[in-house]
Amino acid sequence: MESPEAPDPLLLTCALGIEHLALRRGSGRPGRPDPNGVTSPGKVRLLRTGMGAQAARRAIGRALAQETVPGGTAVLATGFCAGLVPGMRPGDLVVADETRGSGGRTPCIGTELLATALARYGTVHVGTLAGTDHVVRGQARAALHESGAIAADMESAATLDAAAAGTARRPVAAVRVVVDAPGHELIRIGTLRGGISAFRVLRGVLPAFLEWHRSLLLPWR
Repeated sequence: MESPEAPDPLLLTCALGIEHLALRRGSGRPGRPDPNGVTSPGKVRLLRTGMGAQAARRAIGRALAQETVPGGTAVLATGFCAGLVPGMRPGDLVVADETRGSGGRTPCIGTELLATALARYGTVHVGTLAGTDHVVRGQARAALHESGAIAADMESAATLDAAAAGTARRPVAAVRVVVDAPGHELIRIGTLRGGISAFRVLRGVLPAFLEWHRSLLLPWR
């Protein structure tokens, strides 16, 4: 017997237009964004939050105000990131087991399942995803790595912190695609190739996100 469907679709968030484009192409149904940047391809709501933690918090608050069951919407933050670990390459995938930012630490749900589902798309790294308020390079990158993080971006920590606030039942996760890394920084010539690699990977991973969503042991199931 099939499990009943979740009352709300997966809310998939990203910050940049190029990330939004990759995810829309991956869905196979471009759709038209509403004033909040949301499209509804099937069982996924795709939300472009805008750059930075404050924009992410505002956007996620508006989006979750529309959910059918309080705490019933699973939230997955995605897009590009800066890899912090030597040896990472553009196009590698980062699955957060927790995000860490100014709001504290937010544990992620279903990390192992996501990592397994994403392994078919490339190299997967699992660990802490740090939130920053700027693009990290050089010493800043090294310092974040020394603090225990494996990747950094500007929105995931704020998105998951806001999504988890006030409810312990909401499933949250973060998956990012490395666009630059030690030895492959954006300021270097030839980074365009890394950007194309990251775009292609992000465009292809929606099936893994849907697999994660279907497999959640949500309270209403």
